[in-house]
Amino acid sequence: MVRFFVTPEEFTGDTLTLNGENAQHAWVLRLKEGELVCVCDGQGREAVCSVIRIAPKSTDLEVMKRSESTTEAAVYVSVYLAFPKSDKLEHVIQKATELGAYEIVAFPSARCVSKPDEKSLKKKLERWQKIAESAAQQSGRGRIPQVRVLPGYQAALEEAARSDKALLFYENEHAVTLKMALAASPYKTVSLLTGPEGGLEEREVEKAREAGLQVCTLGRRILRCETAPLCALSAVMYDAGEF
Repeated sequence: MVRFFVTPEEFTGDTLTLNGENAQHAWVLRLKEGELVCVCDGQGREAVCSVIRIAPKSTDLEVMKRSESTTEAAVYVSVYLAFPKSDKLEHVIQKATELGAYEIVAFPSARCVSKPDEKSLKKKLERWQKIAESAAQQSGRGRIPQVRVLPGYQAALEEAARSDKALLFYENEHAVTLKMALAASPYKTVSLLTGPEGGLEEREVEKAREAGLQVCTLGRRILRCETAPLCALSAVMYDAGEF
C-alpha cells in the first residue's frame, strides 16, 4: 500500500487532501478512484484511506480507518554522532531511520573535520530531514525521526544522559561490552553516542563518564564513524526484541 506523510494539522477530519509533492507523487503513481492508500501524520498515527478524487495538484481521500502505527519500535533510541566528513551523515540518517531510530542528533567535537557554520546548517537540516522522511516512507514507518543539531559536545552529553541507557562507544574501552551494558538494567529509552573519524579525545570520554554515560566497546575491531552508530542501533533493536 502506498504511504504518504502529512502534517498533524492535515491529518484531521473524515476526508484528507494530498497537496504539493504528495499530490504530484499520487498523480505519477496513477492512483485510481477507490484505491486504498496509507496516510501518516509523521508522529506514529496512520489512516487507511480510499481515493475519491485525483488531480495533478490535489488528491482527495476518504478516511476508512485510523490507528496507531504498528511499525514503530517499542524502545526509543536516540543516535548522537559527531559531525562526520562529506555525506556520511546522510548515510547514517537514512539507515538509522530504516532501523527504527527515534531521532538523529549531530554535534561538533574536538576532532571533527567537518563543522558546518550556522548559515549552511539551515539548508543542510532541510535536506537531512527530507532524507529521514524519504527513508521513513520507504521502510513503512509511521513516524519521521527528527534530525537535530546541537551547538557542542557538552550539550550532547547533557541530553544523552537523560535516557534510561546512555552509552558512549570508545575504541580504547575493553572491559564493558554493549551486551553487558544493556543487560545491566531494563530500559525504555536509549542514547547512543559516537565520535568522528579521528575518534573522541580521552578528556571527552572522561567528561562523558562524569555526565553519567556508560562507556563501552563495540568489539575488538575499530569501526568507521558511519558504521559504529548503525552497528550499535542494530544491536539495541535486537536486544529489545525488534528483530
